[in-house]
Amino acid sequence: MKVILFNIFFLFSFLCQSQTDSLTIDSINKKKKKDIDLNEVEVTVKKDNSFGIARLNNVEGTAIYAGKKTEAIYVGDLNANLAANNSRQVFSKVAGINIFENDGSGTQIGIGGRGLNPNRVSNFNMRQNGYDISADALGYPESYYTPPTEAIERIEILRGAASLQYGTQFGGMINYKFNDAPKSKKFSGNFRQTGGSYGFYNSFNQLSGTVKKISYNTFYQYKNYDGWRPNSAINSHNAFASIKYQVNEKLFIKGEYTFLNYVSQQPGGLTDAQFNSDPVKSTRSRNWFKVNWNLYSVSVDYKINEKTRLTILGFGLSAGRDALGYLGRPDRTDDTSKYRNILRDTYNNFGSEIRLLRRYTFLKQQSNFLMGARVYKGNTKRKQGDADKSDGSNFNFLNENNPENSSYIFPSSNVAVFAENIFQLTKNWNLTPGIRFENITTSSEGYYRLINRDLAGNILLDTRVQDNRSNTRSFVLAGIGTQLKITNWLEGYANFSQNYRSINFNDMRVNNPNYAVDPNLKDETGFTADGGFRGIFKDLLYFDVSGFLLKYNDRIGMILTRDTISYNIIRYRTNVSDSRNLGIEAFVELDWVKLFNKNSKHKLSTFINFAYLNAIYTGGQQTAYTGKKVEYVPDMIVRTGITYAYKKFSITAQYAYTSEQFSDATNAVSSTSAIYGIIPAYSVVDFSAGYTYKFIGIFTGLNNATNSVYFTRRTEGFPGPGILPADPVNIYLTVQFKF
Repeated sequence: MKVILFNIFFLFSFLCQSQTDSLTIDSINKKKKKDIDLNEVEVTVKKDNSFGIARLNNVEGTAIYAGKKTEAIYVGDLNANLAANNSRQVFSKVAGINIFENDGSGTQIGIGGRGLNPNRVSNFNMRQNGYDISADALGYPESYYTPPTEAIERIEILRGAASLQYGTQFGGMINYKFNDAPKSKKFSGNFRQTGGSYGFYNSFNQLSGTVKKISYNTFYQYKNYDGWRPNSAINSHNAFASIKYQVNEKLFIKGEYTFLNYVSQQPGGLTDAQFNSDPVKSTRSRNWFKVNWNLYSVSVDYKINEKTRLTILGFGLSAGRDALGYLGRPDRTDDTSKYRNILRDTYNNFGSEIRLLRRYTFLKQQSNFLMGARVYKGNTKRKQGDADKSDGSNFNFLNENNPENSSYIFPSSNVAVFAENIFQLTKNWNLTPGIRFENITTSSEGYYRLINRDLAGNILLDTRVQDNRSNTRSFVLAGIGTQLKITNWLEGYANFSQNYRSINFNDMRVNNPNYAVDPNLKDETGFTADGGFRGIFKDLLYFDVSGFLLKYNDRIGMILTRDTISYNIIRYRTNVSDSRNLGIEAFVELDWVKLFNKNSKHKLSTFINFAYLNAIYTGGQQTAYTGKKVEYVPDMIVRTGITYAYKKFSITAQYAYTSEQFSDATNAVSSTSAIYGIIPAYSVVDFSAGYTYKFIGIFTGLNNATNSVYFTRRTEGFPGPGILPADPVNIYLTVQFKF
């Protein structure tokens, strides 16, 4: 198939200011040409009213990004519905991102890249201020906690090459970096109150500052949303506190705590017929979901000398989530005379990472060596059994000590050692090889209930199965990247990195009437390769165009097979086949006003974000699926927008298009259950605007302005099963007081 190359560009202006000097873009470029080494000059980057996206520097702190595909989304530069964490707007300038759009409150986001499933961002290593936030980084890497966008300075995204430094996942790493406390103020505040359609209310309140050697940053967010469908209300509380002690110029210690608690009612999924006739319809009134999240971290940053820096990070998670209700397919009525089902997880994890970065001279150029280690211990407990028959949020088992469906403990451990080195071979060319050693142990101890029925629903088999397993494996991942500065405005980059993904606890054992799980699942392996060109041209255009290849071995997915007991056709989760994902990712933004007057206070910019994706199964265990398209991979994703700004006023219009995609490996177009089938192409239009005057800000917007009726997801379990409709047209208004 012909791949159509798509040229793209974007520009962003920024002002770099050191502790003693204010540097302009021109002065920075002149210093670069003279090859001046500024090893230990602390440079603070202050972005102009730019386009809201940039790439990460080659070295940041004790992390290496040279030769890698990276993006940094600067939230303060975006016109977006931040109160609702609107992913379609927040990630609008990141190429190739596929989004699940079924949570209008923004409490839970779902994004995937390069043809990987967006479900709870499970294919990325998710971090906040550098530490893990997902349920279990090894056995259950799903994120039930989404940091509030209003607290974030920037979102850092590193693609598949993240496997060497941050974990082995194919998707890469996403890090939510919060705004730092101001160094020059003892007290500052940011209070944002947002109201919107369908009973949406969000209150974000932040206090921060620095007193002598101590910096503090804290916020509390309250969120309430009635929902646009019946039975879909949510109530959420989110709090954060950080204290940093600057021991001296070289050393600081920081501690952080994050709390999240929310309860939501879930309206259930729909069949295709139900969706087409009335997408507002709800078929469930007894389904609920609850999350309780507690994150802890302590970090130490020590500049040993001018060329050596050490960071030590300890982190932990004490959390849980409960799913309550009826998991039957949407074409079957919830019998309210029967007991509901409850699935409870508790997570108790802790880990530590240490990193050492050393600058040194090689071939008369400054090179950088990074080495580090990670130790991680996880413990997940999972129970599934009967709950009461009511329609309330009563998250209690009828039989706590001996639940009917299953009871498991999933202990896991991980030790990793990694190293990367930027060899600066010439002034304009560097080479960055890396290696990572992994030792992983995952175990399961418990029992599950095995039930088999015939087509009439009669029970053929009902037994309890004891299931104790343990799997230890060690392996080495390697990668290499390169970066070449071709001109003063253009550079090329390329990277190859191996990847690995262990089977998770959901794959091992969940009692779900909509599918069965292969007890002999294998871990997934493969690699990611990408390369492209990026740069800044005359402060007018900033472009990044690249291609990628993702090779996935033993990819886990859903197939149709015949049950050996009942002989019914069932959905079966197994290692479907090897797969190959390839594509083009491209982005361009142009400030039209600067074409004619670069000193104007007006701004008129347009951006185009384009991704072409092609992902197919290439063969393996299930040869019948060779040549089939991989699920949740649209052929094309296009997002484009225009922004006008003058001084403190700005307005943005955005259009997003995603082509059709399949929801399972069979490439089924439809099904009576709606659990699998095609997801039709859809397009969405958003408007947003903002104005600030001194300490007051007003922000408003219209999401899904054309009231498109569409869906992005079919699900087999909570919050479905079935089709989950996306939100209709809705508005929001934010009032901000900042001082």
